[in-house]
Amino acid sequence: MSEKSTWRDNWKVRLYERVRERGYDSLTAFASARPTASLIALAEELGEDDVNAVQVFSGLVAEAERSHQVTRLVRGQLVRELAENLPEGWPAVLDDANRFAVAMALSSWISFTPETHEERARQIMTALLATPPPPGWRPLSPDDELLRTLLPDDEV
Repeated sequence: MSEKSTWRDNWKVRLYERVRERGYDSLTAFASARPTASLIALAEELGEDDVNAVQVFSGLVAEAERSHQVTRLVRGQLVRELAENLPEGWPAVLDDANRFAVAMALSSWISFTPETHEERARQIMTALLATPPPPGWRPLSPDDELLRTLLPDDEV
């Protein structure tokens, strides 16, 4: 099917049916069980032909807003972007190739950050580049200690 077919019918109903078929009562619970999976991987697992990453993220944002967990969602998305772009963890040296990978991770993260958290995300990006985390740092969940220090749970 084409990308267009992911928007056919009532995609929200289809998305949540798929989540329930996999034994989860929320999209957040489904995604939390796969904290380093990309949005694309989550969408493919839910329906390679008729669910897309934008739909998954839209559902995650809606759930996060309802439960006042947007900050956690933002940290979780950073975990996903770092896992995808820096699979070996934070590089020890920021040569051109590593700088590009870091830039990809952080810019992708910011592009998925809800407007309410964009300014804070830019500050975190600046902080990570100015004072990089230890080489090999690879957060595996939104509860990572460094991430919680950079972006505590108090809602913006």
